[in-house]
Order: sequence, then C-alpha cells, then structure tokens
Amino acid sequence: MTPSKIIIDTDPGQDDAAAIMLALASPELEVLGITAVAGNVPLALTGRNARMVTEICGRGDVAVYAGADRPLARKLVTAEHVHGKTGLDGIDLFEPARPLESKHAVDFIIETLRSEPAGTVTLCPLGPLTNIAMVLERAPDVVGRIKQIVLMGGGFFEGGNITPSAEFNIYVDPEAAKIVFGAGIPLTMMPLDVTHKVLTTRVRVERLRANGNRASVAMADMLEFFERFDEEKYGTDGGPLHDRFGTDPGRHRGGLVEGDRTSRKRPCRQGRRCRSFLRFVDRAPWPPVIVSEARVDFG
Repeated sequence: MTPSKIIIDTDPGQDDAAAIMLALASPELEVLGITAVAGNVPLALTGRNARMVTEICGRGDVAVYAGADRPLARKLVTAEHVHGKTGLDGIDLFEPARPLESKHAVDFIIETLRSEPAGTVTLCPLGPLTNIAMVLERAPDVVGRIKQIVLMGGGFFEGGNITPSAEFNIYVDPEAAKIVFGAGIPLTMMPLDVTHKVLTTRVRVERLRANGNRASVAMADMLEFFERFDEEKYGTDGGPLHDRFGTDPGRHRGGLVEGDRTSRKRPCRQGRRCRSFLRFVDRAPWPPVIVSEARVDFG
C-alpha cells in the first residue's frame, strides 16, 4: 500500500504532539514536512515543540518550518491555561538538535504542492488556519492540486472550548477559516462533537506508558498534564484528545453538511455567532464539508 502524503500544520500543544507522534509512526502516512503556526502558544514555542516531538520519535529527518506568528486580522489568543507556558508542559524540555528550516512554512507548502503530482498531498491543519489561508491567497494555482484538507476545528452541538460556543482553532483566526472553508477544496472537519468522544482515560494512558519506549512515555507524561484541565471542567476520566483524528486522512466517515450564507454584510466580530459557528459573511455558495463521525474503540 502506497502511503498517503501529508503536510501537518500545527501549534503544539500536547494533543497536537500526540497526533504528530501517531502520524510519524504510521506506515500508512508519509509526512512530507511539518509547518508551525501560532496558536496554543506563540510561534517561537510551537516551532520548537514540533521539533522536540520529531526528535523524541527518532524522526529528525522530518523538517519543521515556521509560519505565521499571528492571525490574519486580529491579535493572537493563546491557551497556556490549558497547555502550560511552554505548550508541552508535562515533559522535560530540551533544545532540539535540528534547527528550524530557513524557508517560511507558507513557501514550503506552496512549493511542495507544485512539485508533487496534483491530487496526491493532503493538508492536515491541527491549529488555527492562518498558514493554510495564506497559501490559498498567495498561490491560487495550488488549490486544484490539493487532494483534500483534513482539519480539527469547529463544533456543532457540543458547545465551545474557548467560549461557551466557540472552538479554539476557529476562534483564533476566523478570517483564515473563512478563506479555507470557501476555497472549494474537498474538506473533512473534525469538530468537538467528534473529539469529545476520544478521552485520554487513566487506563489508556497507563497502557501507553507501559510500552516503555521514549515516545510512549513522553506522550503519557504530556497527556497526564493536558487532561487535568478538562477533567476538572467536565468531570470526566481523562480529557478529549482533540487533534488525534486530524492526521488520519483515509479513516473518516461522515455526512455532507451544506453551509448557509448570512445576508448581513458586516465583518466577523469577536464573540459573534459567525465566529462561533462558522457562519461567515460575504461568501460564494458554501462548498459541502464532510463532518466526520467518531467510532472509537481503544479497548
């Protein structure tokens, strides 16, 4: 079986780190590169965190590129209250051996999409969609070359995780989300309705730790720190592992959702319904979006 080619766009975050680790270990995926974006913590930390994760996994061959350090049109909102000051609190941090690549993340994505055969590369954004929107705005010719976008973001009936109704990744850069969702690219969305079914229960974390290798122990340590916020918030055994499904482009089943178009011509404002529920203004007819179902059985 030929591995699926993906680019992971990420703002690690312990849940992003878990998704990256699983992708790097999968024989079904070929990670062409990792691009960092500001989100859970500022860009200087997300770029370092992504490199730490690749080194922990013994995958120093995978290059990491730094991208946007702020949203397209507003101030950056971060989530240190969830992930800790570093974004990867819970493990012993270190300076990775491999430096960031000198090329900007947006340039890397554009050049890769142009050089790889059309329709073979999937983009897997796990954080705010700033880098991906910049790619689409700067290089419209690559839109038709993207196989699909598989992203973690948004929410329908589950409620929000940064406001009572807004999911963090969309909340941080709704202007970028507007561009990505309106581009007409095949898109699979992992909303909170899916990710809240994937809990880092104590039994699962301990089974992971029992593997004994460096990556498994590091992931267990990170998840034990990460889950504390949601355990207190929801009263559950473990917290949602939000980004795990964002790097599984071939494993989703779901239904097409036709978005609507509001007739009010005004910009998105922080906290308004358009920001919370992806109902963006001044849009061409909304392309169908596949909203994945969650069928989870980790034993």
